[in-house]
Amino acid sequence: MIRLFVALTIPEEIKNQIIEIRKRIFHDEGIFRWEDNSKIHLTLKFIGEVKEELLESITNELNFLEHFNKINCSAERFGFFFKAKDEPRILWLELRLDSSVDTVVEELNQRLSKFSIPIEHRKFRAHLTLLRIKKSVSKDFIEKFSFAEFPKINFITNKIVLMQSELSSQGSTYKEIKKYYLN
Repeated sequence: MIRLFVALTIPEEIKNQIIEIRKRIFHDEGIFRWEDNSKIHLTLKFIGEVKEELLESITNELNFLEHFNKINCSAERFGFFFKAKDEPRILWLELRLDSSVDTVVEELNQRLSKFSIPIEHRKFRAHLTLLRIKKSVSKDFIEKFSFAEFPKINFITNKIVLMQSELSSQGSTYKEIKKYYLN
């Protein structure tokens, strides 16, 4: 079995800008294990575990992605996903994207369903995961990010990638399977 997802790539210079803004808000002295730049991406479709013999067919099925245009994006604000009322589990950065992304996500769902990959029924929420919170954090930490003035960062991305995710006790590692370049 192989664990897969489809991701929109974020340009390196944009990831570096995001990290600098994050450090200005909360200068971390090794308290947290932030997501590495190489892992910052926008998940368009989590595929999950599939049989390795399906990999070539899935890779070929995704060739439709190259018919889409480059995507205009803007990074807008920080937010949290919570386990409970005051227990954040994920710190994320919200993205605003061209409406074409909704079409991409819908088509990914439809095309991959032929491989018995479940269709995602939740509304797509464009965000970049920056931190997986493993321990409790202070109210001050939450407020710093929740109320931070975020300078809007506009950028264009031209690549979607089929990624493999390998889980270990140290976390996950990602490997690019195939890149799909947008027009």
